[in-house]
Amino acid sequence: MTFHASASELTPDGDRYFDGMAEKFARSLYNAPRGALRLTLLDELLPDMLGLTGQPALDVGGGLGQQTVWLARRGHPVTLAEPSADMLDYARRELAAEPVADRIACLQAPLQTLESEAPGPWPLVICHAVLEWLGDPEAALLTLSRLLAPGGQLSLMVFNRDALRFANVIKGNRQKALDDRLEGWGKGKRLTPVSPLTHADIERFAETAGLEIDAAAGIRLFQDYLREPVVDDADQARLLALERAYCRAEPHWRLGRYLLYTLRKPSTQETFP
Repeated sequence: MTFHASASELTPDGDRYFDGMAEKFARSLYNAPRGALRLTLLDELLPDMLGLTGQPALDVGGGLGQQTVWLARRGHPVTLAEPSADMLDYARRELAAEPVADRIACLQAPLQTLESEAPGPWPLVICHAVLEWLGDPEAALLTLSRLLAPGGQLSLMVFNRDALRFANVIKGNRQKALDDRLEGWGKGKRLTPVSPLTHADIERFAETAGLEIDAAAGIRLFQDYLREPVVDDADQARLLALERAYCRAEPHWRLGRYLLYTLRKPSTQETFP
């Protein structure tokens, strides 16, 4: 039996889905400045960080379908896999109106079942803002590796644990930061991830999964730490210019709210568990 978690509970494996929260994501996240900045930066970074040739793509935990339609508009046939019925229904409604809807297939499935439900192997897998909501992100990356074709690419974006610590210190939660109590409980409608990850985690997980890190960037280096809100379009343009200038520069990218990676599966390799 498949367990469908509501927004206020975790699955037995410690994963969090977002049934009942599609409207909140659409309204409060992607139509807000932070979400808009995230999508703008991805729009600019992904063509540079990935070898995009119109190859078939699997969008894992694709939510409301923003990256799915982004790929489809660039000629990719895309399968959107999402465990939340609520999120997937919203995505289907939005995607149906797209001129590229015939390039998109939707599948209600969690990451853990995709080896049987969408086995590929896939030349391109997208997995953005998913691993931090899973009880075992290392096992999830192993699954993603097995979904990839030899020579295939994985675009992985994760919520940055180090940035979360920094934000807690700024907000006054200093004992929490000292104790390293940064994980969310996965309850209610609060959106603190249950498994925020560090760059060191990704390096270790990738090595175990037989994947190589080809590129890395930080998403939202500055916006989340502003003491004063953006005041006008000119100020927003300056902020975007700063994000662009430093998103791949040392040491700034390492404190992005999200860490974005291109991982590649070597063309020939041993089988990983």
